[in-house]
Amino acid sequence: MEFALWGAMALVISAALSSAASLGNVSRFDELFQMNWAADHMDYDGGLVKLKLDSSSGAGFASKRKYIYGKATVEIKLVGGDSAGTVTAFYMSSDGDKHNEFDFEFLGNTTGEPYLVQTNIYVEGVGNREQRMDLWFDPTTDFHYYSILWNPRQVVFLIDETPIRVFENKEKKGIAFPGYQAMGVYNSLWNADDWATQGVG
Repeated sequence: MEFALWGAMALVISAALSSAASLGNVSRFDELFQMNWAADHMDYDGGLVKLKLDSSSGAGFASKRKYIYGKATVEIKLVGGDSAGTVTAFYMSSDGDKHNEFDFEFLGNTTGEPYLVQTNIYVEGVGNREQRMDLWFDPTTDFHYYSILWNPRQVVFLIDETPIRVFENKEKKGIAFPGYQAMGVYNSLWNADDWATQGVG
């Protein structure tokens, strides 16, 4: 079975770094991103990006630059029908064992069941901050905006500009916060049939 993810990958970055200040509001996919695995499973027509998952591979791409603070937004239409065992991921991550990471993971569903969205935050290599929720709409019928806002005060996950999760900076209370590591922006479609169907596993 072959799955396809269609997404208009116009990335919106409002970065605090001067090196990223020249990006403006919206840039073309090929100006900001490059394939980081399975280039033969991606189709880009100058506007839409299509990632394909089949029995041999999924696909993924990464930003050419890394950013410290900002907002990344991607517009995605998820796989329709039976997508059990698939994960569509939109995330930001730094490098190394002590990396920081912010995840949007869309867990595949069986036909007729709702999609789950899972968010997670890694700080200095430690995750285990997963939160799951049912989407209040069908993400397979139209494109929706998914955003990660990161600044010194908070990390906010948004869907269509509605906040669904806020992780506040509480370092003064001894709670680690992901700061000061430049992060890339990533998107992928992959097989996780051992745990990804409605988050079972």
